[in-house]
Amino acid sequence: MKWVLFKNAGWIALFWTAVIFILCATPGEYIPSEDWMELLSVDKLIHAGMFFMFTFFWFLFAIKKGITYWGFIMIVLAGIIYGGMLELMQARWFSNRSEDWKDFTANAFGCLVALLLLKRIKHFYLSQPT
Repeated sequence: MKWVLFKNAGWIALFWTAVIFILCATPGEYIPSEDWMELLSVDKLIHAGMFFMFTFFWFLFAIKKGITYWGFIMIVLAGIIYGGMLELMQARWFSNRSEDWKDFTANAFGCLVALLLLKRIKHFYLSQPT
């Protein structure tokens, strides 16, 4: 499985980027709203998880292409900016949606956790021949 991810990293990263956009652009009336989600902050965990995976998939692509450390920093910054832009779009253009800067914080947190795990991710994917 890990080599399928590694081999197709660019396509998977693009696909996941589009999935995040679609989920964030979905009109508010189609998103479930339950009181238990608020209590457990499931929404924030989902945001952090989505952006962790966003960063992880782009990291795989960067590892595959041999990109340097600064490239990884740029991926994290791009993820944080992407999360912020989506929140602004929710405030202005997406139907029945509103910005939530706690969501933006969760998005950034997911990107930063991936950065903290970068060394392990690289070791895992570069430790065995493809």
